[in-house]
This record gives sequence, C-alpha cells and structure tokens, in this order.
Amino acid sequence: MPVEPESDPYYRLRHSAAHVMAQAVLQLFPDGKVAIGPPIENGFYYDFDLPRALSPDDLSAIEAGMRKIIGGRFPFVRREVSANEARDIFKDQPYKLELIAGLAQGLDEYGETAHGDTVISTYRQDTFEDLCRGPHVEHTGKIPPDGFKLMSIAGAYWRGDEKNRQLQRIYGTAWKSKAELEAYLHQLEEAKRRDHRRLGKELGLFYFSEDVGPGLPLFTPKGEMLRHLMESYVRDTQTRYGYQHVWTGNVVKESLYHKSGHYDNYKESMFPPMVESDDLVFRLKPMNCPSHMTLYKQMGVISYRDLPMRFAEFATLYRYEDSGALNGLTRVRALTQDDCHIFCTPDQIEQEFSLALQLIREVLQTYQFSDYKVRLSLRGSGGKFVADDEKWEQATAALRNALELNNVAYFAEEGEAAFYGPKADFMARDVLGREWQLSTIQVDFIQPSRLGCEYIGEDGATHTPVVLHRAVTGTTERFLGVLIEHFAGAFPVWLAPVQAVIIPITDRHVEYAHAVKRRLEAAGLRVELDQAKDRMQAKIRKAQLQKVPYMLIIGDKEQAADAVAVRTRAGEDLGAIVVDEFLARVTDEVKTKA
Repeated sequence: MPVEPESDPYYRLRHSAAHVMAQAVLQLFPDGKVAIGPPIENGFYYDFDLPRALSPDDLSAIEAGMRKIIGGRFPFVRREVSANEARDIFKDQPYKLELIAGLAQGLDEYGETAHGDTVISTYRQDTFEDLCRGPHVEHTGKIPPDGFKLMSIAGAYWRGDEKNRQLQRIYGTAWKSKAELEAYLHQLEEAKRRDHRRLGKELGLFYFSEDVGPGLPLFTPKGEMLRHLMESYVRDTQTRYGYQHVWTGNVVKESLYHKSGHYDNYKESMFPPMVESDDLVFRLKPMNCPSHMTLYKQMGVISYRDLPMRFAEFATLYRYEDSGALNGLTRVRALTQDDCHIFCTPDQIEQEFSLALQLIREVLQTYQFSDYKVRLSLRGSGGKFVADDEKWEQATAALRNALELNNVAYFAEEGEAAFYGPKADFMARDVLGREWQLSTIQVDFIQPSRLGCEYIGEDGATHTPVVLHRAVTGTTERFLGVLIEHFAGAFPVWLAPVQAVIIPITDRHVEYAHAVKRRLEAAGLRVELDQAKDRMQAKIRKAQLQKVPYMLIIGDKEQAADAVAVRTRAGEDLGAIVVDEFLARVTDEVKTKA
C-alpha cells in the first residue's frame, strides 16, 4: 500500500531508492519501459515492461548498479514542465505518455480525479528522469549503500487492471542503516517461522482442502479445542459484564439486507442468492446486525427501563471474498464473529462504550496484547456511506465524547467508517511489532431507524434506540491466526490444546502413567499419554515440537514417590514433583491465565 510523505519518516529515502533502482534497471535494459514506482510500507517497488523476464540473478546486478549510482552523489533536481514538454521528455515511454494525458485532464497517476491543481513535475538524478511529485533526499549519496535490498519480483497489471498489459514489479526495502536493514530482515525470517499457515499444519490445528473449497478451513480436534477455549473465554467474560447470548441462524431473506442498506454496500461480498420463488430469495448471512435488530423488534413493546439490551452471538458468517485475497485464517470465507449489538438510549452511549472498552481491555490484556492504539474511523467522501449528515454528526460526537471521557488516546482517519456510522478500532501490535485491527466499537444511529427499532421513552412517546456494534476479538478464525503468530504456536497453558504429555520410560511404567493421566483429566487438564516405542528423548523432542507446555516423565523413582519428572517445552528440567503439587501448579496457571 502506498504511503504518504507526512506519515512516514522513511518516505524520502525509499522514494529516492526507487528512482535509483529504476535507473539501474534501464542501464541493464536500455529499451525498457518504466511505469509507476511508489514508496510503500517498509519499502518501495517499481513496475517495468522489459524485453525478457527477470530472474533472481538480475536483482544482484541491479543492486550493484544502484550502489554505483549512490556513490555518484547525484542531486535530485525538480522541475515543473508543461504537458507538451513532458510528452517530449518521455516520447519513448508509453506508460508515461498515458500518465501525462491523464495529468493534463486533472487526473492523478492512478486515473482518479486529482485534488487541487494538477502540476506536472519531474525529478532527475544523473541520467534518469521521471514524472514525480517528490519529495526526495538531497542526493543519491544520502541512501545508505548497505541499507537497502531488492526483495522479490512479481507480476502486476498496469494500473491494477487485469485487462491491461502485465508488467514486472521489483520490490525492495530501504532503511537508514545496515543495522536497521538487518533487523528488518531478521523480523521477516521470524515472521516466516511464526507463519500461522505453516504452524497450523505442523501443530495439526487446521487444514484447507480443494475438495471443500478455498477460504473454508477444516479444524482438527486440537484446532477445535482452541476455538472452544477462545470462544468460551469471551462468552464467560462478557456474560460477567451483563451481555446476553442469542442465536439467529445462518440464512436470511435478501430483502432484509435491502432494508438495512447492506445489499447496496456489500452485495459483492455476499454469496450468490438462493431463490425459492420470485419474492423469496435467501442469502447466507454475511453479518449479524440486521438479524439482531429484527429479533429486538420481535420481542414486543420495549420500555426505556429495559435498556440497555445487549445481544451477543458467536455466529458463523459467510463472505464471498475474492479468491486472490484469501490468506490462511486471517482472510476466509466462513468466519465466526464474537459479535454484539447494544440497544440503548442516546444518554447511555458513553456508559455502554465505557463498559465495552473495559471488556476489550481485559481480554486483550489476557491475550498479552498490551501495546495497542485506537483509530477513530470516520466517514469519508464517496458513495459508500449512508447520506444522513445529522445522524452522522450525532454518532461521531457521541463516539468522540466517549473516547475522551475514558481518557483514550486516538487518531482519526477519514474514509474507514462503516457505511452506517463511525467506529473505534483497536489496533494491537504483536511481539514482532506488526499491527492488527482486532476489536471494534461502532455507533449506529441509522440502521435502527431503517429497520423500525423502537422503545417507549420516559415521556411515553416512541423513540428509536441507538445501536452500538461491538466485537472483542473480531472473528475466531482471524484472531486464532494472529494468536498462533503472536505466541509462535507456544500458547499459554490455559489456552494450549494439550497441556501435558506423559512419557513412561518403559512398559512397566505405563499402568502408573494411566493413573496419573486419569487424575489430571479429572481435574480438568488436557493430557496425552505417549506409549510409542520411541526412545524417551525422541518423545520429549516430539512434544517440544508440538509446543506442549509440560512433559511428564515417569520412571521407577517417580512411580515410587507418586511423582512425575517435569520438563518444559523451553527445555527447562524442573525435576521430580509430586503429582498433587504439579496439579496445583498447573491449575493455578490455568485459573489465573498466567
């Protein structure tokens, strides 16, 4: 995703590195054609139309060329030109000529209407010149020659349109020092090691099958245990906070989504219709809010004394995501959302926001996400948002007030709201510093009115409730994918699908091992007994690879002392511990979610 100069301290460096890369490519391929090359998060890319396909060996040659250009300390020189002058400069570059034609008509490089006056400017260093708004570093020597690396080659359609010619895209990364580059590359390697798709298969948690279809995960007993533990934890916690659980099914009449506004805004993300008759068409449920509001309406006359009313549901939703966007558990087509809709009066918004905030903070802390920030997602320009300025102003003011009264630091971002209202999105960082949008609280003045939700106020008149949409962990599937990577598959004891493996050294210890297993299971622990013919060290290693928190080894001494020899998955040897003492220890870890 392209970044903006104001929000990225590396923008100038990466933008300049991209231009230097383009010059080096044209030195290797003088007849090459250049497209677009913006800075992006953590790096940059450039698209090229070249006489042959690039190989990884070419990247080394391009890097060498870049270092020569950097050593030349060539200044980046800006100039403004007319459309005709630009056409003359880039007469042999067809992609640039297309961009110039758009700029002359007031369009930006992506073919969208430009904001403000369109100025055609170029930047030149040494022999390379390109259409560019800038900014850049002072000269090429400001790019650390050991602070960048070309990462990969990919295909990319011109302007992202598959009807256009496919170009070759070179991705690179650039940093202010060799140390920063090495730290980033180490992070990438660690991210590969933690990749939930790989760990999910290695730990036997979930699989995907072409027979079932893309984006539809299959969970093993261990994977389902994780889902159950995660959902049970949130269910029990939000019950303690006064939320009530409902169930509203998986299939809904399409006409309800016309009423709510979802059809106009999300029909591309809905699975195809199931037609029973001309006036009876069903859809797999892609979201819960219209069903929850319909349930609210069916419950009879509701007084202000009945509010707030908090409906929570762990519902599996179905979204027809583009197959190219699917990504393990973090982007699926069947997703189980820990959804809630809070029906309240306008005067109750702040207290309900505070309650939801307290719940979210408790859950994120338990999952060891202590580093997070809040994005206030606001309405932007365009046709995505319901046109009702008064209700939008009410909702936005209410959400800002709730954030400020709870001393929540936040940053605002235009265009990220739901189509029916603003939202507070909780952006948490994992152990690698990567940011994930996990929890959300949304204020909705619009849908309750469209779907006819009402309550009798203290004045005896009919009023429309406000609805707060709230999700603590978002969806089970995505959150599990994040957790696998956050913990590198080594879940806390309370969450581990298998908490201990019992390893008898010889066959004569098996009977006692079974007795220990029964005692631990009776206390609620999840235990496996390894009776394979492998050697003890091989069994320990297997359990460690499976990220099991504890290995309980049983030999003659342990059997005689009613004990187990305890090893941890980190390799720590805790020695022999009496079974009851070990049980007390682990039970406490589970209870406190340490």
